[in-house]
Amino acid sequence: PGSKSLSNRCLLLAALSEGTTKVENLLESDDSLDQLEVPVEKQDATCVTVEGQAGPINAPSKEACELFLGNAGTAMRPLAAALCMGEGKFVLDGVPRMRERPIADLIDGMKQLGATVSCVEETGCPPVTISANELPGGSASISGKMSSQFLSSMLMASPLATGDVTISIKDELISAPYVALTIGLMKKFGVDVQITGDFNEKPSFFIPSTAAYKSPKSILVEGDASSASYFIAGAAITGGTVTVRGCGSESVQGDVAFANVMEQMGATVTWGPDSITVTRDPDVKLKGVDVDCDKIPDAAMTLAVAALFAEGPTTIRNVYSWRLKETERMKAIVAECTKLGATVEEFRDYCIITPPADNKINDNVLIETYDDHRMAMTFSLAACGGVNVIINDPGCTAKTFPTYFDMLESIATH
Repeated sequence: PGSKSLSNRCLLLAALSEGTTKVENLLESDDSLDQLEVPVEKQDATCVTVEGQAGPINAPSKEACELFLGNAGTAMRPLAAALCMGEGKFVLDGVPRMRERPIADLIDGMKQLGATVSCVEETGCPPVTISANELPGGSASISGKMSSQFLSSMLMASPLATGDVTISIKDELISAPYVALTIGLMKKFGVDVQITGDFNEKPSFFIPSTAAYKSPKSILVEGDASSASYFIAGAAITGGTVTVRGCGSESVQGDVAFANVMEQMGATVTWGPDSITVTRDPDVKLKGVDVDCDKIPDAAMTLAVAALFAEGPTTIRNVYSWRLKETERMKAIVAECTKLGATVEEFRDYCIITPPADNKINDNVLIETYDDHRMAMTFSLAACGGVNVIINDPGCTAKTFPTYFDMLESIATH
């Protein structure tokens, strides 16, 4: 399916643009533009036409517009910024877990640009309340340590300000490939972001008041590289051969780098411009690795299960952001890997996974998914060890990959 990161960004930029945009290979998932009365015409399950507003999205009526965004961080954060740019009152809320996911750094940044916006002061989390009346712009300095989505959200909203906007990172920027993806997409919609400094240092970004989104007429969403990681790991674990299409050496998504990690472990990887083929020589055993996963936090979860099939321990570093996602992913991964027979040491922003003796995984383990699509997909791969794995609430994959288990079945041999 289409990339979640790209799908949500494409829909928003199409809505803010001048002109009509056809978005193809869109991820089928929750759509918030309907709630905002932005005209979206569904051509089929993965293709829509969005009628651009040629500027900010205003509240549909004088009443506060209440948006329920489930557990979708990639909808909550960009909308929290974009809806500050027009006119009207908005309340953005979600499931109980969404009320535990931090957004204060983004709210702080928008206030620096002149927005009237707030979140729950005690928690720094949603619901977010907005009272919008255009935005003058200016300068903001924000933290990039918790999530790169805060910066991406402010960047996407900035062309709607009436003046110039400068955004600088005051500490460090995690998951930088996602910001590069945002800036690349903004360029396709006619806005050039001027970057000063290095992404690995404390970069700053400038968007002139003259910037305005123009529809590219049509845009094709790449296949989701995080979703591809399950099939790439499956081939590395079993020694079968899998080709994933829709993302490859020319991909704008950081998670394609997961294939390099599988290669480090002992898999054979062949790259095409929009495909990745993975297999493993039966004489080569997977080896444990020590990897900085800052740039691939979603695919790093898949590495946790691949680690169960390796010789020696695997260390997954720089994944503090796991703790802020759909569930507390660090604790979830530690718990489920332990059930399968691994020994896992948990630290603040990394973990060390030592596989079970002789890589013998416990049979008939019930995997808890914590309403987290990636937990269900990741831990299905434990079945590559020739054991039965029972996945609780498999329907939670609908967030990004409703047909995951059908596709897994279609390429599996028993």
